[in-house]
Amino acid sequence: MYVLDSSAFIHDFHTTEQTATIPLVREELEDESAYRYDAMEGSGMHIHIPNGDTTEKVERAARESGDLDVLSKTDIRLVAASFELDATLVTDDYAMQNVAEKLNVTVDVIAREGIDEQRHWQYQCQGCGREFDEQKDRCPICGSGLSRKNPS
Repeated sequence: MYVLDSSAFIHDFHTTEQTATIPLVREELEDESAYRYDAMEGSGMHIHIPNGDTTEKVERAARESGDLDVLSKTDIRLVAASFELDATLVTDDYAMQNVAEKLNVTVDVIAREGIDEQRHWQYQCQGCGREFDEQKDRCPICGSGLSRKNPS
């Protein structure tokens, strides 16, 4: 089974396998991609709502990898749905791919290349330059804001 992100509808993803998605994806779509969603729903695509425990598990994994601040509510629930359904997630979103890999969820990409490696982001103070492993609202040393930094 494939769980489809909005990019699957935008890029007209086709498969003979069973498909599923979540209701929040429909809200992100416009024009032809919205019609594709409606047509697939009408022809048997499963609409899944992940449970709260799984959603919290995905949020924890995203927090650990440093991706939580860039994932939307829709993104988190799509990864959760893929986890619950033991399905392949179809997305081009790199942060979603990173979290999915952390949870051993298989990912297929559409229009872009997939990620090469899983990343654990670091955060750097914009004032004093100190680096932190977890995101904070402010630097505990000087009080400046933090920005996400590639760990390599």
